[in-house]
Amino acid sequence: MHHANHFYGHANIMASYAGYTKPPYIWGYLQHGWNILDGFAHGTTFAPGMPKYVWSDSVRRRGHSMGLRNYSVIGSVWLYLLKVHPELATPAEDAEGTIFYPFHGWEGQHVLGDHGRIVASINEHETKPVTVCLYWNEYEKPAIRNVYKNAGFRVITHGYRGLHWQRTDTKFLVNQLRELRKHRRVASNRLSSAVLYGASLGLQPGVYGDPMVLENEHPSFGGQARIKRLWPELDQPFVPPPIAREFTDTELGVDHLACPAEIRELFRWNP
Repeated sequence: MHHANHFYGHANIMASYAGYTKPPYIWGYLQHGWNILDGFAHGTTFAPGMPKYVWSDSVRRRGHSMGLRNYSVIGSVWLYLLKVHPELATPAEDAEGTIFYPFHGWEGQHVLGDHGRIVASINEHETKPVTVCLYWNEYEKPAIRNVYKNAGFRVITHGYRGLHWQRTDTKFLVNQLRELRKHRRVASNRLSSAVLYGASLGLQPGVYGDPMVLENEHPSFGGQARIKRLWPELDQPFVPPPIAREFTDTELGVDHLACPAEIRELFRWNP
């Protein structure tokens, strides 16, 4: 099983959906985040003939245009999470305010930007209460965390996504689902998985503020300029709900969900 299949507890979620208590090895590569290219991180080395499980047909088409094959479109793991946790199908009765996700880096690349400018943007567009969710990379740095705390925001993290099968918080997405359910709006300084997840639950999405820069970002993804060019209607503080719903359903792959038996067959989990 490729180690990225474990990110955010994805393998565990798919195992629960398919009727397993622990995840067997997934035969192939599982898309772990919203992706504007072939569905996977730049530099991923694919073993010949191994399948690629992606969220949407748009990802499959882009992959095919790059000469890649063996794609299966199965929808996002997030949608399977909602099936596994029907008790979280509705918003909390006291849901209020906004949860904001600043663009983040990871172990190999840091984000370069001014978090103070993000605070100013949040204050311009939101009314409190505001929760700021930092990725663990930024959350563990007091200098960044305190910028948001000193602004009067609640500051949290959903956990550690994992790397090379180590320290994976298998409840990461469950934590995220619970937090999103506590809010009425979801926003970020970049269009991202978190914005799609919130919009899929009916939260009012927004994208605004300094998009920041990812250290040594590979040009094949086209950067933030490509996202703004392809989806300008999503780059605004208050995205109209019908637009958000259409985009989210397409990118998360609502029409491509597989049943438990199909997942067991695709992942080679049958005896």
